[in-house]
Amino acid sequence: MLTLAPVSDERAPIARANPIAKVAAAALVSTTALLAGDWLTPLLLLAALAAIVPFTGIRPGPLAHRLKWLWLAAGTVTAVNTLFAAEKTGTTLLSAGPLQIASDPLIDGAALGLRVCVAATAGVLGFATTDPTDLADALTQQLRTSPRFTIGSLAALRMLPLLGAEWRQITTARRARGMEGGRNPIRRARLFASTMFTLLVGALRRAGRLAMAMDARGFDSAVPRTHARTQRMRRADWLILAAAAAVSIAAVALSVAYGTFKVLVST
Repeated sequence: MLTLAPVSDERAPIARANPIAKVAAAALVSTTALLAGDWLTPLLLLAALAAIVPFTGIRPGPLAHRLKWLWLAAGTVTAVNTLFAAEKTGTTLLSAGPLQIASDPLIDGAALGLRVCVAATAGVLGFATTDPTDLADALTQQLRTSPRFTIGSLAALRMLPLLGAEWRQITTARRARGMEGGRNPIRRARLFASTMFTLLVGALRRAGRLAMAMDARGFDSAVPRTHARTQRMRRADWLILAAAAAVSIAAVALSVAYGTFKVLVST
């Protein structure tokens, strides 16, 4: 079941940190990995992220469950860029008819996949240890974001788990009426599109009712809002930001010293 609740031990050091500090640290590490065009920088950053997993309080099972599809996407990126590269330069590692794998496309594909892994892992570690309500409080208190936007976004996020439940209800009701795609791919595609449209209509109706209910309770007023829970940037939060910056700089420095570092420039 889709859930936005944190899956970490709330007593863990990372779980107790300010949400803004975690989001900023994850953004810093991800940006460094995405801007680096080599394979060593994201690999070092991924190793650093793996080293801090024990401090997040996330058990291996829930962490693997949240990362499996993202890492699968990273593997797909690596395979596609390796197999369908425009230029097969470098040493030929495998040649079987039209299938040819060369060293340079493999390195470039691995670098792309590693960047996706770093961004996905950093995001999961940040948000899996953060309660959405704490994040909304930190956004309005530390970053001074609009309470109307922040609370509205929080309410929308709280509605996301209902989509999975509604999807199961729709598919179960249709299966009970004999509406199944079977092995016919065209019928399955039409049934999938119809279910998506039904889910979209229900979500739009619920969003309209939620917006009217929030406005009726004064969420649209210009009166300054108070906060039930205060969020502060403590020394430990600044240390997390400093550690993220230090790890990013160290990864780039080691890549430069090894001679592999290059900045990703789009042409």
